[in-house]
Amino acid sequence: MRENAMDMTFFKGKRVFITGHTGFKGSWLCRILANAGAYVTGYALDPPTDPSLFNLAGLSRDIRDIRSDVRDMDALARAFEEARPEIVLHLAAQPIVRTSYREPRDTFETNVMGTVNILECVRTSDTVRSFVNVTTDKVYQNREWVYGYRECDPLDGFDPYSNSKSCSELVTHSYKSSFFGDRDVAISTARAGNVIGGGDFAADRIIPDCVRAVQRGEPIKVRNPYSTRPYQHVLEPLFAYLAIAQAGYEDISLADWYNVGPDDSSCVTTGQLVDLFVKAWGEGAVREDMQADEKAVHEAGFLKLDSSLIRSRLGVKPVWDIAAAVEKVVEWEKCRIGGGDIVGCMDRQIEEFMR
Repeated sequence: MRENAMDMTFFKGKRVFITGHTGFKGSWLCRILANAGAYVTGYALDPPTDPSLFNLAGLSRDIRDIRSDVRDMDALARAFEEARPEIVLHLAAQPIVRTSYREPRDTFETNVMGTVNILECVRTSDTVRSFVNVTTDKVYQNREWVYGYRECDPLDGFDPYSNSKSCSELVTHSYKSSFFGDRDVAISTARAGNVIGGGDFAADRIIPDCVRAVQRGEPIKVRNPYSTRPYQHVLEPLFAYLAIAQAGYEDISLADWYNVGPDDSSCVTTGQLVDLFVKAWGEGAVREDMQADEKAVHEAGFLKLDSSLIRSRLGVKPVWDIAAAVEKVVEWEKCRIGGGDIVGCMDRQIEEFMR
């Protein structure tokens, strides 16, 4: 978040439209904005997992909850027209690398045409002041460099998911150049690293796999223990997205393409991340590395972001290091498993992060 704590009063009374609000990141974002007093309209399919954070936290009570597909232009346009948003945060996506190999067409349709559709809504709107397209650190042509990728480096994701998000970036760049050059609408993208946090139930993600293994009383099996990723708590990129949206709203010259990543010390291997989880969880958590699978899908071995631009221009810098982030995940998951107050735990963590 910002070096000087973000003044969330900016969002009070603002009309905010979120695509993908029923997902893991979208659910946390809905809670943050609802607490800030924003008028939130969410547009997404049903939650992608069962259980889901969106349902467990009862977030449909906090916002206007619309269930439809971002690929359905007519439905999206109707929802957008009714909401008349001032700020748009585009999170809707097919976000899993391994799923993109099984379902490449659906991945490209959702991640590319979904972006086209929401930008069409923004283009024809007379209310939107700031738009942020949330992509990924995987948009870059990955050369396994030891230094962080910068916003000026070439885009060319390898797998269908990563490449579709690279295309989503290019679509956004084209719309900005073609349709918003003389309009007072801030168009930005945010390229965030891997996120962890309470309430992520997705398949093929390491922290949810850790929690599921512990609940079953099984060892935590690690598929790629030496792959390095820029892990960060989910609240880090969410507050960065809000900072980008606010900055563009207030000063269109600040609209840009921004990397959102942790400090170098939080760029750890998957094995190190699991070790941190085992330590934080305590009794019952045990790591077990899997044998290399020659048929495994391609995944980058080393990936790191250079987030100098957002830090220098917007004052956004990390709050929790990776160890603290893992501890917050364990705190939330133990609250859920123990039948505790999930919403109360979310709110406490949001408040702690902002302090």
